[in-house]
This record gives sequence, structure tokens and C-alpha cells, in this order.
Amino acid sequence: MDTFGIFIGIITLLVIGLGFPLVIRGERYFGYWSWPYMMVIGILIILVSLFIQNDWLCVITGVIGATFVWGSTELKEQAVRTELGWFPFNAKKIKLPFETIIKKWKAPHL
Repeated sequence: MDTFGIFIGIITLLVIGLGFPLVIRGERYFGYWSWPYMMVIGILIILVSLFIQNDWLCVITGVIGATFVWGSTELKEQAVRTELGWFPFNAKKIKLPFETIIKKWKAPHL
């Protein structure tokens, strides 16, 4: 019996579960304009996973990268939830480079 799939499923569930606080904290401290940074980080992590020979590490790295990409699409919705009062609002967000350019782009949505 091969338990690889079951363990990878459990690890995937845990990594995605850790993605929720990533989105909440990312929006709180940086705002949803940080979505391109999260997306680029996720894509880079996914690309790194292509070159990993170990099956376990390759899959876990790919799932972490996909969680970052998913998180980048979720930042806008998190900003809306913050405006509704579901989460604490932070008026003193850290300004990221190129924020004025990023504000002209449409945020991704799934």
C-alpha cells in the first residue's frame, strides 16, 4: 500500500490552511496592492519546484507556491472583508515600491 497520496493531501491541506493567515496579515500590513509581489513569489517557488528531484519536497514546494499565487488573488477580497469590519483595519500600512503603478492594474480574481 502506497501512502504517498494521503500524506501529500494532508500536507496540502495544512499548507493551504497556513495561506489564510498569510492573506490576512499581508493585507493588514501591506494592503491589497501587494498582490503582484505575492504572485511573483508564488510563481518563482513553483519554478523552483520543477528542479527538485525529491518527490516529497517537489510537491510540497509546488503547493507552497500555488498557495502564494492563490493568496495574491485573495488579497482584494480580504480588503473588502476588512472594510466590512470582519478583520482589524490598519491605517498605517507599509508602502511598497511601485505602488502607484500597481494601483492602475486590475487585481486578479478567481
